[in-house]
Amino acid sequence: MSPLSQVGMLLVNTIGSMVLLVFLLRFLLQLVRADFYNPISQFILRFSNPLLIPLRRVIPGFGGLDIASLVLAYLAQLLLMIAILLVAGQFSLPWGYLLVWAVIGLMSLWLNIYFWGLVIIVIASWIAPNSYNPALILINQIIEPAIRPIRNAMPNLGGLDLSPIIAFLLIQVLQIMVIGQLAALTGMPHGLAMGM
Repeated sequence: MSPLSQVGMLLVNTIGSMVLLVFLLRFLLQLVRADFYNPISQFILRFSNPLLIPLRRVIPGFGGLDIASLVLAYLAQLLLMIAILLVAGQFSLPWGYLLVWAVIGLMSLWLNIYFWGLVIIVIASWIAPNSYNPALILINQIIEPAIRPIRNAMPNLGGLDLSPIIAFLLIQVLQIMVIGQLAALTGMPHGLAMGM
């Protein structure tokens, strides 16, 4: 790959991944009913609203879920994959597979959000417990609903919370057994989705 292609790949990956992350976070914020007055939530809202509001006119919510924001994240993942393949010089795109690969990529990103969110929460609990940092509060609001059932199912260990360890293991099992197997079955190129 030429240096120009490498620079193009770097730019496409970086910008596309950040946009995709914002769109998926928009869905997760709605899903967990996070604080939309948080400064980071406000950025996500302002960034995604120009595309999301028109899309909501066509795609309504269902059961309290913001389906339009999930579709927007899916479309961003699909466009990112197409851009990566085009920059890499693959001009005959496997459209049928791309539609499936975008779902796999979105699921992989979703798991990575929870994995890295857990890492941040665990480290912050050691370094800055009870912090009022807007980023930590928002991450905790996203992660807590997924951790709570694990925490409730575990026996009381006298203040020692092992639920993040169980959650890390579950995320890794899902990455291997679901994401990895689906990617292999569909012939998805390694590294096409975030975190794979």
